[in-house]
Amino acid sequence: MSTVKLLSPSCSTGMFGKVECRQSVSSHSPAVENLGFSKLRGTNVAKSYRSPRSLVLFHDRAKLNLRKPIKAKEYTSAFFIDDRKCSRKLLKPIDAKNDSEPSCTDNSAALSGKSFRKMSNIGNSTNILWHECPVQNRDRQQLLQQKGCVIWLTGLSGSGKSTIACALSQSLHSKGKLTYILDGDNIRHGLNRDLSFRAEDRSENIRRIGEVAKLFADAGIICITSLISPYQKDRDACRALLPEGSFIEVFIDVPLHVCEARDPKGLYKLARAGKIKGFTGIDDPYEPPRGCEIVLQQKGSDCKSPKDMAEIVISYLEKSGHLKA
Repeated sequence: MSTVKLLSPSCSTGMFGKVECRQSVSSHSPAVENLGFSKLRGTNVAKSYRSPRSLVLFHDRAKLNLRKPIKAKEYTSAFFIDDRKCSRKLLKPIDAKNDSEPSCTDNSAALSGKSFRKMSNIGNSTNILWHECPVQNRDRQQLLQQKGCVIWLTGLSGSGKSTIACALSQSLHSKGKLTYILDGDNIRHGLNRDLSFRAEDRSENIRRIGEVAKLFADAGIICITSLISPYQKDRDACRALLPEGSFIEVFIDVPLHVCEARDPKGLYKLARAGKIKGFTGIDDPYEPPRGCEIVLQQKGSDCKSPKDMAEIVISYLEKSGHLKA
């Protein structure tokens, strides 16, 4: 009697990985289909067969060659295939408690008891943790060859704050120093666009800018802020954010009538007409700084140029050591 063998191509299933189907017919044995299954989680899928069409686990009286996972432990057990007792190696799951290898989470600060003790509640933020970085402020200062600080320009609208800020930034840039300007109107185009000019919103406006300026100073940058910031308590709160000597308050002391005569934005005219409410100097107070570091004052017709005023500030920075690491 002739023998016919049909070998079907390998196929795979979602449960058993690779399954090889083979069909054989011979004169010495009944037609039997042999299916080679990969072991699934130690489950014994073998069953005895009682008819020519029974399914059997193809093993050829040999131990199954199973892939051994890393660090898996082995033990021997018995099972029955085709009514014959065989033995094979089963994979025993790793017992994490008995694992002698150190866990990768042992060095995780987030899971250590010390970290939990450092958790803070700040305002409406709870369970927050301050993360330190090996690169510190002094490292950035050495890199930039300057000391980060905040130069806080304050004064009435039209006093020349933005113009002086740009002149100061340009002069420092020409000396190879890195600066950044936080202008009040510019910030309200983005970060603070949700704030109005009510007293409480003006305070929040100053607080946010103070926090951003603090980050710039910590980065080693000379941060120049240019905004009215009319209230003393708000400016003092920003000063308190920085180390001593890093907050340099500059009062642009220009009389109200001079600022109103300039009126570069036409805001004084609108405020006088009652079209703008809460305008500083008209129907909202401006509190001049007490004990500021620098006063840039206009006396009568004696009006220094923005560049000359910028040089006064630069002279202060040189004496205070901010222009070197």
